[in-house]
Amino acid sequence: MPRINEEEFVDKKVDFRMWGKIIRYAKPFYKYIFCVFFFMSASSLCDVLNPLIMSHLIDHNLIPQTWDGAPLYMALYVAVVFFQIVTTYGFIRSANAVELGLTTRLRRLAFDKLQTLSFSYYDKTPVGYIMSRLTSDAQRLSDTIAWSCVDIFWSVVFMITAAVIMLFTNWKLALMLIATTPFIAVISYFFQKVILKNYRLVRSANSKITGAFNEGIMGAKTTKTLVQEEANNKEFYGLTENMQTYSVKAAVFSAIYWPIIMTIGSIGTGLILWQGGANVLAGVITLGEFSFFMTLGGYFFEPINNLARIFAEVQSAQAAVERVITLMDTPSDIQDTPEVVEKFGDEFVGKTENWPALRGDVEFKNVTFKYKDGQTVLRNFSLKIKQGERIALVGETGSGKSTIVNLICRFYEPTEGVIEIDGVDYRERSQLWLHSNLGYVLQSPQLFSGTIRGNIRYGRLDATDEEVEEVAKMVDAASFINRLEKGYETEVGEGGGRLSTGEKQLISFARAILANPAIFVLDEATSSIDTETEAMIQRAIERVLDGRTSFIIAHRLSTIRSCDRILVIDKGEVVEAGNHRQLMALGGRYYNLYTTQFKNEREAESLSLLGVKREAEE
Repeated sequence: MPRINEEEFVDKKVDFRMWGKIIRYAKPFYKYIFCVFFFMSASSLCDVLNPLIMSHLIDHNLIPQTWDGAPLYMALYVAVVFFQIVTTYGFIRSANAVELGLTTRLRRLAFDKLQTLSFSYYDKTPVGYIMSRLTSDAQRLSDTIAWSCVDIFWSVVFMITAAVIMLFTNWKLALMLIATTPFIAVISYFFQKVILKNYRLVRSANSKITGAFNEGIMGAKTTKTLVQEEANNKEFYGLTENMQTYSVKAAVFSAIYWPIIMTIGSIGTGLILWQGGANVLAGVITLGEFSFFMTLGGYFFEPINNLARIFAEVQSAQAAVERVITLMDTPSDIQDTPEVVEKFGDEFVGKTENWPALRGDVEFKNVTFKYKDGQTVLRNFSLKIKQGERIALVGETGSGKSTIVNLICRFYEPTEGVIEIDGVDYRERSQLWLHSNLGYVLQSPQLFSGTIRGNIRYGRLDATDEEVEEVAKMVDAASFINRLEKGYETEVGEGGGRLSTGEKQLISFARAILANPAIFVLDEATSSIDTETEAMIQRAIERVLDGRTSFIIAHRLSTIRSCDRILVIDKGEVVEAGNHRQLMALGGRYYNLYTTQFKNEREAESLSLLGVKREAEE
């Protein structure tokens, strides 16, 4: 399947519609955002009032050298400063609430979204990119909304308030100051394209680095056994060098951008100093008014500088917006219809009172299935399985065995045709209804950090300790669990790393049984374990699969001899079907596969015994 191309975001312009979507995700925090805007507006008003108070103090007290009215101006100045302290506290507290709350909400919503996406999304999306969206991208967006965007509001309010007061005080000086702003806007427009492109490349490179970290950690054993450390290092160094290159380019353009903005601002201040000084000497304006213009003129360009900085930050965060929104807006290939959701519930909350009991009859009716890349795996495939049948699927890699099982589990849906469960198209039932009746044991068992008891209970969270221990006994897992020092309270480690593959498989088998599924799937569950554990699972299969419709994808054919039907799959078609005795008597593909595998196993055993004998003789 094609993978998501992170470079597709690089050449787009800033899309304010996407920012609007992010703002809507912040709806629960609108009251804090309103508080931020209120406190910022009040703070910007204080920033204008302080120079105005000082100008009156100069004209009415310092120049005339009189104390009359001075205490009032001083008290007013102190009051404004105190009020500004209060507004700053309110702003910081409210902005923190927005930042932390929005980060949490985005991550929760993104995680919920990931739970609803079908397998095809994970087929084409690297884990590193997903991790980057949930961690750094979500944090970056929250920072931008909480701090940068509200700084824009403060800057705009301050500039409008200052411009109005300056125009009323002396419109000629005010226009001199304001006239420089269009030049800043034009320069910002030309710089934004280059800065935005490089920041997007930085985010894309960061996602690739995150993916490389993940693969390096998960594949550490493979890397060491194949002696690929040097090759991995070169590849990783290449990724970091790319990120460094893009980061330096973005920093260089930002470094050029800032001095230009500051230079234009200094030109405006110089014009005020030149013309204002002349007006003071000519008696056109007072020294207090001149002081007011000089002070406010310096402040006036601070918001413009802020806007330039924020503009660069918004450009940098645009790539994060695109990635998060792309994830949030990704439609699942498998969705329940509104009618099904209304009756049976959604992916998280089921209306169990309306759920029919699942018996386990399964039928494929002229099913065709194609992957997104156009590869056809099944074509006009038909198959009928009765309740309680034990079906084995055998065939070469890529023959379609796993596809058939994944279609039954509705991890994928048919491109054409219908799959019925208990005589009803399973798309007329909810996904949660079907998945709640499934037991699935993978070739590579997945355990979660925590205890053995917790991992088994993951199959049904409301299970009692007695029920957990009972299913462990059913699959013969209790024998090794009881030998552990802490028994069921033993920590399994990340991914079950503290246990052997066989032990992990027994726990995952017990976990699947605990859910009491009507349909059970064993996907190469015995291919990576020792013969002793295989025998234990084989005995468990005999005990717990009775009465359940079960599908066993098997590499070791010795494990499926007792199945009701064995289907030999080739290129998405059933080329042979029957039980073990019938297929052996047929002398076809199954016979060849079985006898070849039996012969290879016997040769391996003979070589192993010969090696032991030689060691004993030496």
